[in-house]
Amino acid sequence: MPTLLLVRHGRSTANTAGILAGWTPGVDLDDTGREQAAALAGRLAAVPLVQAVSSPLDRCRQTLEPLLAVRPELAALAEDERLGECHYGEWTGRPLAELAKEPLWRTVQDHAAAAAFPGGESLRELSHRTVNAVREWNAKIAAEHGEDAVWVACSHGDVIKAVVADALGLHLDHFQRISVEPCSVTAIRYTPQRPFVLRMGDTGDLTSLAPRPSRGGHGGGDATPAGDAVVGGTA
Repeated sequence: MPTLLLVRHGRSTANTAGILAGWTPGVDLDDTGREQAAALAGRLAAVPLVQAVSSPLDRCRQTLEPLLAVRPELAALAEDERLGECHYGEWTGRPLAELAKEPLWRTVQDHAAAAAFPGGESLRELSHRTVNAVREWNAKIAAEHGEDAVWVACSHGDVIKAVVADALGLHLDHFQRISVEPCSVTAIRYTPQRPFVLRMGDTGDLTSLAPRPSRGGHGGGDATPAGDAVVGGTA
């Protein structure tokens, strides 16, 4: 099955200011974020990509712009609202330092599955919509481009952590244990049996994520990713 490269958007003006941006319009990449976005195109230079999908928010689209500029094969950027940031409701636009004093903060940190933002959505709802989006896109890309296709999606921290938690089989209550820095890449290869998390929050070189030739020389990648252990650990 295809490999998904989940990119968190580059550093934004809200990240710099310590504000919970949510769906606030007009939140752009800052100078560092634009540099990170420019570097992403080089980091992915050796990896063939068949599709780019983005959250509709500006900071995600801006993160993919340098990549799209050098990848004419990615003719059009697809947007999917299901990959958009969590709807934080009344928390939107407030300083994180202030939100950390709210009783709900501890629930968000320690029992995410029980957390629902006033006037917004719950983290369970976030997880449901984002995991469904990723799996639907993955099936579509497999049907159109083959089992060894690689595609990229740019989204947000909590979205990516929810998708990774699902791929790892973690309860949502543990998703805060996952860290994804701005413009980091998390790679997940989906197979009929289970997902494999190949990279998590990677900010370095991504060359090894390019599909490998099959052992039989017939083209296409191996059924399991590099480094997958044999049962019993005797590989």
